Amino acid sequence: MSVDANLKPPVQNSCTETDPCSNPLVVKAISTGTFVCILILAGLFVLFSYQMGIKNMFATMMATAKDLLFNTAFFIMSVAVLAGAASSLMSEFGVIALINKILSPLMGPIFRLPGASALGIVTTFLSDNPAIVALGKDPDFIKYFTVRQRALLTNLGTTFGMGLIVTTFMVAQAQNNSMLIAVGVGFFAACCGSLISVKIMDFFVKKHYGAEGEKLVEVRDTGCANFDIMQYRMIREGNVAQRALNALLDGGKTGVELGFTIIPGILIICTFVMMLVFTPEGGVYTGAAYEGIGLLPKFGEKIDFILTPLFGFTSPEAVAFPCTAIGAVGAAIGMVPGFLAKGLIGANDIAVFTAMGMCWSGYLSTHVSMLDALDAREMTGKAILSHTIAGIGAGIIANWIFKLVMVLV
Repeated sequence: MSVDANLKPPVQNSCTETDPCSNPLVVKAISTGTFVCILILAGLFVLFSYQMGIKNMFATMMATAKDLLFNTAFFIMSVAVLAGAASSLMSEFGVIALINKILSPLMGPIFRLPGASALGIVTTFLSDNPAIVALGKDPDFIKYFTVRQRALLTNLGTTFGMGLIVTTFMVAQAQNNSMLIAVGVGFFAACCGSLISVKIMDFFVKKHYGAEGEKLVEVRDTGCANFDIMQYRMIREGNVAQRALNALLDGGKTGVELGFTIIPGILIICTFVMMLVFTPEGGVYTGAAYEGIGLLPKFGEKIDFILTPLFGFTSPEAVAFPCTAIGAVGAAIGMVPGFLAKGLIGANDIAVFTAMGMCWSGYLSTHVSMLDALDAREMTGKAILSHTIAGIGAGIIANWIFKLVMVLV
């Protein structure tokens, strides 16, 4: 049997990582997601415009976003700037190192983690959840951890993420001494939530890794003149006055960056949630800010028999806070001034909001990437489940402790 010399073997697929055929982020221009997106957007448009009218819907949307920007987002930014300056100054002159020293001996008995993990708590409390990832990638930090303990860092750090901003903001909203006490109770309950999250996650991690999980994390020698971050710290150049001024300005700059980062979440998520929560005064739509269709309160009323004994919410509208804190705590705290102005929440709610807001701190939007960065992607589902339970637990603890404190005071 002869073979035609002109026939050529089929050309092999020579895709590279930059070619669409091998890049998972390159998809067909029009896919199923295109039509799903259209259906969702159309459904939301009909949901709001049917009750509010198209003109009023867009007018309320813009007015609410504008009010949130000027009266809430910029206020949170100012809080972040002052808090960032204070934390940077304390870090520069060793106050943070002192706090870390005090907390380190507690990490083993309470969390079953190395003392170095206290630095992760302090760092995320002063900034945001992903700060723990930077530490997790630092050879001088992660060398103290086993593989099992490294997988717990995401849940530990997230529980304290944006803690300084949340607590400071809540204190600024306090209208009486009861609300100040509520913030303290909420902070304590969030710490309890951290313990719940880490312990549940530890159960899953032990089961998954087994004996391999007790091996120390392999640390690659960077070849740099590194130092023990538990014993030493770096300072800025200059004399004391220059260091203090630079620390304040650098910390304030960090606060501005954080403030700008959370503005989209506040404007987009809060506007949407507010329009799901509130209804117009007198039942007539005028296109003013904070008018909506009141859907979430109706949902809250349906499950009020669960919410009241667990969280003690003053009104069904309060359920919007934890629903938002799951994805963006900055947006969640942005709703508090509106709730207070309308008398929808009280001191007990502030305690629960502080606990759940700090404990959850938008974990759904950060957990996946954080676990991936810490080489524990396979534990994502378990970590989210653990943290969901912890946030609910923190809210319940805050509710009942605050009630007890008010009885004793």
